[in-house]
Amino acid sequence: MPMPAEDIVALIKAGIPDAQVEMEDLAGDNDHWKAVVTSESFRGKLRVAQHQMVYAALGDRMGGELHALALETRVPAG
Repeated sequence: MPMPAEDIVALIKAGIPDAQVEMEDLAGDNDHWKAVVTSESFRGKLRVAQHQMVYAALGDRMGGELHALALETRVPAG
């Protein structure tokens, strides 16, 4: 069963409270997503560590309910 964007955003924000999350449905099927996650908590961390933070927030849903996620992480400008 596909995972709705709102659920993905809620999980990410629960794990990274200051996150701003933009979702894009890549295939129009609510099952293949791109998430752009912006958070001050990413500052000074390597990209792999930033992605690990997001995956930790998604927990066991990644690879199960949520199997297709393109991920981009950013630090806020300024």
